Amino acid sequence: MATTMRSLECLMKRVCRESRRSYGALPEGSAPSSSQQLINLEHEYSAHNYHPVPVVFSQAKGSSIWDPEGNKYLDFLSAYSAVNQGHCHPEIMKALQEQTERLTLSSRAFFNDRFPIFAERITSMFGYDMVLPMNTGAEGVETALKLARKWGYEKKKIPKDEAIIVSCCGCFHGRTLAVISMSCDNDATRGFGPLLPGHLKVDFGDKASLEKIFKDNGDRIAGFLFEPIQGEAGVIIPPDGYLKAVRDLCTRYNILMIADEIQTGLARTGRMLACDWEEVRPDVVILGKALGGGVIPVSAVLADKDVMLCIRPGEHGSTFGGNPLASAVAIASLDVIRNEGLDERSAKLGLELRHQLVEIQHQFPKYINEVRGRGLFNAVEFNGESLFPVSAYDICLKLKERGILAKPTHDNIVRLTPPLSMSTDELQVASKALHDVLDIDLPKLQKAKPEKVSKADSSVCDRCGRNLYGSS
Repeated sequence: MATTMRSLECLMKRVCRESRRSYGALPEGSAPSSSQQLINLEHEYSAHNYHPVPVVFSQAKGSSIWDPEGNKYLDFLSAYSAVNQGHCHPEIMKALQEQTERLTLSSRAFFNDRFPIFAERITSMFGYDMVLPMNTGAEGVETALKLARKWGYEKKKIPKDEAIIVSCCGCFHGRTLAVISMSCDNDATRGFGPLLPGHLKVDFGDKASLEKIFKDNGDRIAGFLFEPIQGEAGVIIPPDGYLKAVRDLCTRYNILMIADEIQTGLARTGRMLACDWEEVRPDVVILGKALGGGVIPVSAVLADKDVMLCIRPGEHGSTFGGNPLASAVAIASLDVIRNEGLDERSAKLGLELRHQLVEIQHQFPKYINEVRGRGLFNAVEFNGESLFPVSAYDICLKLKERGILAKPTHDNIVRLTPPLSMSTDELQVASKALHDVLDIDLPKLQKAKPEKVSKADSSVCDRCGRNLYGSS
C-alpha cells in the first residue's frame, strides 16, 4: 500500500511538472537570472507589440536602474514620464505599503475613505470643480471623448450622432479604437479598420486652419483634443500664442478645449501643466502617468460641473477607477511634486540640459538638426540623411552601452525625459555619453552597416498623404 501511495505521489508530481511546462512555466530549478534569458522568455511568451531596447530592469531608485547582472544605468525615459518623481520614491512607496495593508479595492459600488480625499486634493490643486477617475491614460482620453460628445448633445444641442471631435495631425492619445481613428500613425491604424467616424484633423500649431474648421463645422464640433506639446511626434512645441488662440477660438465657437496632459502634465515641462506656459485654462484636462508615481496606473479627467455632470450613473465607469490604493498613491504623488518643487526643478534642469545638448549640436551640426524642449521634456532631432544607414534606435543602443537609457520616436528623433529628481551631474554624464556616441561610435556604425541598405519608408500618412515624420 505504501509503495502504491509513493508511486501515485511521484506520478502526480510528474504530471504537475509537465502541466506547468505545457503552459509556459519554467522547469523547476531553471528560473531565469540573466538578462538574455529574460529577454528570450518574453520574446517567446509575450505578444510582440513593442520593440524594446535590450536592457532588463531589475531594480531602480531615483534616476538609476540596475539590470540582473548589476550593471547601472541612468534612466532618460522615465517610463514615458510616469516616474517624474523618480523610481520608488520613499514617500510614494510608504503610501502604497500603508494603504495595501488596509484596503486596496472597494469598486465605486460603495464609498471608500481615500478617493474623496484624492478628489478634493486634485480638483483644488488644478482649479476644477470635479474629477472622474480612471486607470490608464488611454482610458482617460476615452472618458474625455465620451464626455465631450455627451456635453455636445445635451448642452450644445448637436443633432443626434453628428458630434465631431477635432484633433491634430501627428497627435498621440493612445491606441484604442476611438483614438487610432484620429491617428496619423500608420502602424497604429493599418489592419484595425473600420475606424470610427466623427473626427476631423488640423495641423498642430496652425491657428488659421483651426479657425477655418471651427467656422465651417462649428455647430457640430463638441471638442478640440490636443497635446500642448506633442510628445510621440518628437516633442513638437507650438508657436508662441497658439494655446491662447485655441482658448479664444474654443470660447467663441462654444467648443470644449480638451488638453491631453497625460505626458506633459505634472511638472514635466517646468510647469504643473504645459498649458500654464500661456496661462490658459482648458475646459477639460486629462492627467495620468506620473499621477500614479510610477507604482500603479492612475488617470483622471478634470472639468467643471457644467461639463462633468452630463455623465450620470451607469453611463461611464471603471471597476478600479478611484480605488483606495490608487487614490492614496495619487495623493502622495501630488504631494511629492508640490513639496519638492519639481516643476521649478524641471524648468531649471531643462535649461541646463538643452544648453549641453546645443553645445553638442554645434560640434556635430552635420548630424543634429535641432534640439528642442521645455523643462525636462526634450528631444534631439537627427539629420536622417547624414545619419544613414544608422537610425535613432542604433544611437539609443550605443547610449545604452554607455549607461544611458533613452528611446527613439520615429527613425530620427531621440527623446530625453529623465526623472525630475535627476542631478546636474547625471545630466552631464548623459550629455558626455551622447557626445561620445557621435564622436566615437557613429563613424564605426556607419562603416559596419551593409553598403546596400534600403532607406526606411517615409511615414506618409494614410489619412492626409503627407510625410509627417520625415527623416531628413
